[in-house]
Amino acid sequence: MPLKISINYSPNFNQKKRLKTEIKFIIIHYTGMKSEKGALDRLTNIQSEVGSHYFISKNGNITLLVPELYIAWHAGKSKWKRQSLLNKNSIGIEITNPGHRFGYKNFTYKQINSTIILIRYLVNKYRISKKNILGHSDIAPDRKKDPGEKFPWEHLATKKLSIWHNIKQQELKSLRKKKCNKIEKYKFFKNLIKIGYLGKNLVKVTKAFQRRFRPQIVDGKIDQECFKISKKLI
Repeated sequence: MPLKISINYSPNFNQKKRLKTEIKFIIIHYTGMKSEKGALDRLTNIQSEVGSHYFISKNGNITLLVPELYIAWHAGKSKWKRQSLLNKNSIGIEITNPGHRFGYKNFTYKQINSTIILIRYLVNKYRISKKNILGHSDIAPDRKKDPGEKFPWEHLATKKLSIWHNIKQQELKSLRKKKCNKIEKYKFFKNLIKIGYLGKNLVKVTKAFQRRFRPQIVDGKIDQECFKISKKLI
C-alpha cells in the first residue's frame, strides 16, 4: 500500500531546521481527547503550544502537520537512556483515541495499518533503530499513559518495528502475579534503566513498562512475569 498523506499545517514547531541525521526516534502518542476534530483543532492551534509531525485519523488517513525537519512540540519533558528533551531528535505521531480519560478504545485496523506504513517509511528514510520506536509513556512515565496498553506493540515487533521478547505465553502466565523478593525488584529496576526507562515514581515507571511489554495487567506491581520480561529485553 503506497503512502498517502494530506496536509494541514500546524504552527507549533521551532522555526529552525534540524539536520536529517539528527532524527533518531519515533514517538507514538494518542490524542486523548473526546473527538477527532477537537484533537486536530488543538494540534493546529497556536495557543495550545502542542503539535506533532503526523496525525492518524480513525479511518487511517495520515495528515502531515509539521514537516519532518522541523522540531514539533509533542514530547515535552522526556528522557530515554542518555537522551533528554526528545523533541529535538524525534518525529511525533498522534493517533486519534479518547485515551484513558475519555473512554480508552481499541485502535482501529486502519489506524494500525497506516501507523505501520508510516513508521516503515520513516525508519527507511532516517535509518531509525527499532529500539528507538517508543511510546510517549516510555519517555515520560511520570506523567503520560499514551499510547497505552491497547496499542499493539507485539504486532509491530512482527514487522520489525519494535523490540519484543520471545517468551512463550504459557510460561508468562505461569509467572503472572507471583511475587518478587527485594533483590529481584532491585534487579528489575536496574533492567528498566538498561532498557531506557527513567522516572521518579517507580510505580508509574513500572506501569509504563507493563503498558508496553505486559499489557494484560497494568497495576504497577512487580511480579515474576515482569521480571522475566525485563531480563529478556536487556
